Amino acid sequence: MNLIGDALGWIFSGDQSPFDSIPLAIGVQLLYTLVAVVIAGAVAIPLGWFIGHTGKGRETAVAISGAARAIPSFGLLILLTLLLGVLHKPEAAVISFVVLAIPSLLAGAYTGLEAIDRRVIDAGRSMGMTEMQIFWRIEVPLGLPLLVGGIRAATLQVLATVTIAAYIGLGGLGQYIIAAIPLRRFDILIGGAILVAVLALVIDGLFALLQHLVVPRGIRAAASAQPQRRSARQRRAEAIAVGAATAPPATP
Repeated sequence: MNLIGDALGWIFSGDQSPFDSIPLAIGVQLLYTLVAVVIAGAVAIPLGWFIGHTGKGRETAVAISGAARAIPSFGLLILLTLLLGVLHKPEAAVISFVVLAIPSLLAGAYTGLEAIDRRVIDAGRSMGMTEMQIFWRIEVPLGLPLLVGGIRAATLQVLATVTIAAYIGLGGLGQYIIAAIPLRRFDILIGGAILVAVLALVIDGLFALLQHLVVPRGIRAAASAQPQRRSARQRRAEAIAVGAATAPPATP
């Protein structure tokens, strides 16, 4: 408890010298996360939509996603830093984080479209809608919740992994953790870990709210009405059961 109290005292003291201030470190953490997720999204989301709409290349996408998940982010970061040189450490870090983000974004994009009931799409075709109209008016809105879920997972993975960027001197919240270990400043180490955890929880909460908001209103209305209908049926069944139990036995 003393260590946690010391860590909280260090966080709220406002004096993080000789490290960057906490607002600056959070800004760096979010900047690398945003850049990596945007670049990965520009690559993975159109590809995932193509796979989900056409049904082609799903096995290849699964294989690529599995291979990308198996790559250790820290090892890839160090390798790219050595290959690109110390003058291109930010580029090496962004590439590493993009590779980390692609699997979740790709999975969220194509599973969102694959999960749609085919009867809905067939109904759109029977109404004379073109393939592009079906894609933008039916598939994208209905697949958006799962896509946002993929973005949510990718963002949290990258946000946590950006912490290791401090190992090559790029700042962020990881600088507190990495620099505190040799100094044996456990208050700074725990304080840095708390900041990373709190930031991740805040971002996760915002994405959870967004994921709820992007669900089409018709689906939300149907989901909220269904339990009411089910409850009414249950009440009728209970009333029938009670009536049967209290009714006088039939005379032969």
